[in-house]
Amino acid sequence: MRVLGFMLLLLAALAGPVVAQTAPASRTPAEFGYRHLVVMYGRDSVNVLVLSRPGEEKQRKPLLFWVQGSLPTPLVLYDRQGAFPVFPFHPKEVLKHSHLVVVGKPGIPLTADVEGRDPNQMFAQTAPPPYYCARNYLDYFVRRDVAVLRYFKKQPWVDKTHVVAAGHSQGSTIVAHLASVPGLVSHAVYLSGNPLGQLMSMLAQSRQTDDSIGAAATFRRWQTAVNSPAVADCVGDDPRHLFGFGAAQLPVLLRTRVPVFVGYGTRDHGFAGDDFLRLECIRLRKTNFTFREYAAREHNFFGFKGDKINYDDFYWDTVGNDFLQWAGLLPVSKW
Repeated sequence: MRVLGFMLLLLAALAGPVVAQTAPASRTPAEFGYRHLVVMYGRDSVNVLVLSRPGEEKQRKPLLFWVQGSLPTPLVLYDRQGAFPVFPFHPKEVLKHSHLVVVGKPGIPLTADVEGRDPNQMFAQTAPPPYYCARNYLDYFVRRDVAVLRYFKKQPWVDKTHVVAAGHSQGSTIVAHLASVPGLVSHAVYLSGNPLGQLMSMLAQSRQTDDSIGAAATFRRWQTAVNSPAVADCVGDDPRHLFGFGAAQLPVLLRTRVPVFVGYGTRDHGFAGDDFLRLECIRLRKTNFTFREYAAREHNFFGFKGDKINYDDFYWDTVGNDFLQWAGLLPVSKW
C-alpha cells in the first residue's frame, strides 16, 4: 500500500496543474538514511539527496541519477510507519552496485509529514511558492541538472565513467536533454515519455474518448504558450513551462550518442510517440537505442482489469530490473 501511495502521486502528476507543498517538516533526510548535499548552481542552492549502502558511502561506484516527474512535492514523505519510497524500484539490491541520487524541486521542502492525510490530495490546496514558479520550466531543470551531474562526476566516490540518468514521465524529457550533452552521462533511461511532446499525449487521450472540447482546449493552451512563451504566472502548467515540455523531443533524442533505454506501456497515451521513435531509429540505422514495450500497461506500468486500471497489478519491480540490468547496475539475469 505504501508503494501504491507513491504511484498514485505519479498519477496525480498527470491529472492536472502542478500543486503546492506543506510547511517544512522537522524530520531530516538523514533520519531516513539519506545524505543531504547542497550543490550551487549560479546563486541557487540545489538540495540533493544521496542514498548509499551503509558503510559504503565513500566507496567508488557507478551513479544512478533519478529525475523527478512533474509534481512539486517533497522528496521524502513520511508518517508514523516511516518513509514512503523515493524511488519506484526497490533500491536495496541496487545499492550494492551504485549510489542513488535525486534532486529536490526548487523551493520545496525535502521532507513532509503526511500522517493522517492523503498525500495525493494534500499538495493540491494552494499555489506553489514564487521561488518554484520562477524555475518551473524545462531549460532551468536541464541546466541545473547538468551542473549537479558535473559536480558528482568530480567526487572520488563516483565512477565518472558509469553515470546513468533515468526519469519517468516528465522526468524522461529532462533525461533526453541530459543524454544529448556530450560526455555527461554513460547511459540514459527514458520511461513513459512521449518523443512527440506532452501535448500529443493529451490529444491522444481526448481523441480516444471523442472529447472534441478537450482537444480544442489543448490546442488553445498551445497557442497561448507559443504566443507568450516567457510568461510564468504559476497558473497550472503556465506558458513557459508548457512551451518547453509540450514541444516534441524527438530531435533531441535522435542526436544522442550514448545508449538509451526506452520503456513504455502499450496502453499509455504516449505510446505512439515511442513507436514512432523506434521507426525513426530503424530508418536512421541508430543502434544505441533499446526498446522495451510492456503490453497492456499504462503510464505508470499498472495493468488493467477490464477497462479500469488495476492498482493491485504493480509492475515497477519488473521495469526496474529491466533497465537496471541493461545499465549494468544489477547482475544480468535474463538479458
